[in-house]
Amino acid sequence: MSKEEIFEKVQAIVVKHFGVKKENVTENINIKDDLSADSISIMEFVLELEEEFGTEISDEDAEKIETVGAAVEYITSHS
Repeated sequence: MSKEEIFEKVQAIVVKHFGVKKENVTENINIKDDLSADSISIMEFVLELEEEFGTEISDEDAEKIETVGAAVEYITSHS
């Protein structure tokens, strides 16, 4: 799967999970700050990533995923 395909899937998850418009989701969006996500929302987002991409993300790694781009990079390097 290409990085672009991974971004599109992560983007779709962000749109569905946080209720933002697709065109507003870029790699630079900070999940906590820009999307006003609390710890529960972030945990649910990480669970959705795990389910979508069939990978397991440790709690330690999940804490490092602060932006959409970081999520894409993580999935790219772990799938």
